[in-house]
Amino acid sequence: MRQPGKLNLITDVPGLMLGHATHPVIATGVTTLLCDGAWPAGVDVRGGGPGTRETEALAAENAVARVHAIVLSGGSVFGLGAADGVTAVLSERGTGLQLQPGVPAVPIVPAAVLYDLTVAASGWGVEPPYRQLGIESVANAARDFTLGSVGAGRGARAGLVKGGIGSASLVLGDGLVVGALVAANPIGSALMPDGRTYWAWPFEIDGEFGGLRPAADMPRSDPVPDQSRLGAIGRFTAGANTTLCVIAVSAGLTPAECKRVAMMAQDGLARAIRPAHTPFDGDTIFAIAKGVPLGDNRMVAIAEIGSAAADCLSRAIARAVFHA
Repeated sequence: MRQPGKLNLITDVPGLMLGHATHPVIATGVTTLLCDGAWPAGVDVRGGGPGTRETEALAAENAVARVHAIVLSGGSVFGLGAADGVTAVLSERGTGLQLQPGVPAVPIVPAAVLYDLTVAASGWGVEPPYRQLGIESVANAARDFTLGSVGAGRGARAGLVKGGIGSASLVLGDGLVVGALVAANPIGSALMPDGRTYWAWPFEIDGEFGGLRPAADMPRSDPVPDQSRLGAIGRFTAGANTTLCVIAVSAGLTPAECKRVAMMAQDGLARAIRPAHTPFDGDTIFAIAKGVPLGDNRMVAIAEIGSAAADCLSRAIARAVFHA
């Protein structure tokens, strides 16, 4: 059986670091994944209420399709400002596209946001905190990081329970590692009807999210459980929920191949959350890749990577809720 990397985090993929910044008062925050250069990237958006920045820059037919960092943030549309802070810090460091001599470097920093706004947010006036939180997230970047109610996952909910930040990895051999990062804030549930077993349980490795298994007679037929309770807390609003994800692979993929991996990884989201990809969610998956060449059987390798990415994402979602 294949095993996770040393940290069981997306940063088991070489060349990546991650930093959280959590607001000291308001239940919100920012999580930034930093790349050691410009990594080929793709994105797949399947939720009905996404909030994103720079996703069109990643289209394979466009000129760039590379990233220097990816930002996940709370704050709904205000959280997109976190990427401003990350972009400014990276440019100051000289990271980014150098289009002309002597002018600032231009980092490519896509972002996606989740909705965690509360009454407390009304106190920030015309200066939402996200640009500063973005700056702080870069300063906090490291290979090891905390899961649960931190960073972009600080104010997240997964159905009726707390959501948060999750991550997982899988070593495929020959230098190939797949990792997943998630900020889980879906309208759907990561938990089965017993309220304790994760839908992702078949993919769990070494009890990483509690080791629980469902009873044989557990009902599994309710497509949207707890509708009345979800409605009572305002979850049935477009854009009020989402699952934000990043898949990383230590392989030399093209932007188009990254897109395919992101598309395959959506299966892992649907396995771990029920329901997924609803009109009320903004489900978005980025995929980035840099590393070993794939050799002659390239399409077979991409199929294996995409399948591993889906499994990693299912595990990361369960770990997000477990640690929250």
